[in-house]
Amino acid sequence: MIDKFSESSEFGFDVCCAIRNSYLSLVMLHYLGCRILTKNLKLLIVYYSQTGNTEKMARAVEEGAKSVVGIEVEVKYFVKPEELAEADAIILGMPTYYHDIGVDMKNLLEKASKEEIDLKGKIGATFGSFGWSGEAPNMLLEILKNRFQMDVVEPAVRIKYNPDAKALDECRNLGKTVAEKMVKNSLK
Repeated sequence: MIDKFSESSEFGFDVCCAIRNSYLSLVMLHYLGCRILTKNLKLLIVYYSQTGNTEKMARAVEEGAKSVVGIEVEVKYFVKPEELAEADAIILGMPTYYHDIGVDMKNLLEKASKEEIDLKGKIGATFGSFGWSGEAPNMLLEILKNRFQMDVVEPAVRIKYNPDAKALDECRNLGKTVAEKMVKNSLK
């Protein structure tokens, strides 16, 4: 009889430990979930668009990013350099003008550099439309990576002319990829 009691006590202890461990796992999952939900990570999408093509892309990037829980997305046409520092991640959208980056974006990045805005280690990505050559998104990516030492998502999304459904899906995927990376990095 004592042997049976001993066996059942061990069994009971094992069951209690399993339940306790499951409970702790649930508590941890709840904590992590709350952490993601209560501390929204800020993604800033800055774009310039002359014809509306890059704006369409920006809206699709926003849509993709918003599909990830815990991400606060702000889309702006114009920002001050200090606003870049407030974001956890930055995605820049710029069409190619005469084989180059547009003046507004150049001015923003030059001011951020002169004001020594610290973007080191933040997540960055770029996108843009083009008619002929399409260099701007890649040039922006290199600036984010080399000048500001950002953790960039590659490759840049480059779309010729007006973005079609497939191109907009690429943009949504870029937004989602950046947002997922933000969440993953916040859990480290």
